[in-house]
Amino acid sequence: MTRAKKSPAAPAKKSAKKPAKVPTLADIAAAVGVTKITVSRAFNTPGQLSPDTLAKIRASAKKLGYTPNLLAGSLSSARSKLIVALVPSISGAMFTSTMQQVAAHLQDQGYQLLIGQAGYDEASEEALLGAVIGRRPDGIILTGIVHSEASRRQLRAARIPVVETWDLTPKPIDMLVGFSHPAIGKAAAEHLYERGCRRAAVISPDDRRAKLRADAFVARFRQLCGWRAPVLEAQAPTPMGDGRSGLAELLRQHGNIDGVFCGSDNLALGAAIEAKARGIVVPQRLKLIGYGDQSYGKDADPPLTSLRIEGGEIGRLAAAMLVARATGQPVAQRIVDVGFTLVQRGSS
Repeated sequence: MTRAKKSPAAPAKKSAKKPAKVPTLADIAAAVGVTKITVSRAFNTPGQLSPDTLAKIRASAKKLGYTPNLLAGSLSSARSKLIVALVPSISGAMFTSTMQQVAAHLQDQGYQLLIGQAGYDEASEEALLGAVIGRRPDGIILTGIVHSEASRRQLRAARIPVVETWDLTPKPIDMLVGFSHPAIGKAAAEHLYERGCRRAAVISPDDRRAKLRADAFVARFRQLCGWRAPVLEAQAPTPMGDGRSGLAELLRQHGNIDGVFCGSDNLALGAAIEAKARGIVVPQRLKLIGYGDQSYGKDADPPLTSLRIEGGEIGRLAAAMLVARATGQPVAQRIVDVGFTLVQRGSS
């Protein structure tokens, strides 16, 4: 029996639907009634536009689904519009105000901020810096002074504007906004001595900047009364529990201590809790002083004496320096010392 052959199926017709048109600057300009240059400024230098015009352009861009091509912009202008900031730890509150001010200032100038965690050792810093430089940001903000010679050479060779912060040196890589850690240690020693302490001690994080503060405290206190203050170190970053265990160990070794300089407010608050648990009255029997003047310190019982750092001012100045350099403007002062303030409260 012969079977009839089936006719081949006709090929399905392809849809004639055209791909959606990618919105452009010209589309936004036409919708808002402004020039393409004005729209471009809205994404690159928004501070140059009035709030009303900026709001209209952003609303139109959102409605059209427009996303700026950042790569194209950076290739044509040789600027990435990106600033990278490296902090030792993203979990700690110490550098929060600095980064908030950096982000706010950069956003007003059309820049984006990328934050990286560098840790507390030079090896981690070197590896991260290599990755950062390879992405060619318009500027780099570093927490502390770079001591690795390899990293210093790398940064200088890259010719990227750099601001070192939260420290002080007469020879920064490029620009610097900070304060003296030895001066803080000295001020803490003088304060406890003036408050009647003669057998003070230190609980300190083990990072380099904290050690500078601790060493200066020990040296100054010894000058004042002959007592060599014992130092107990805790691995940075230091949680509150290290303050409790640190005070317990100091009391075990030196039961007659009458004051403690803590290298962070976390440590000081932990020490205050341990003192209360042991029936040691603060400040009558034991005086405490912290570092950083975190917001919770004034609400402690008793309120915490601390050394205040204007972290927000550091961030504002660092961001302004980088934007000036990235746009070819002069920087009036390459090294800025913002100083510090000793805020006396009930714990001392």
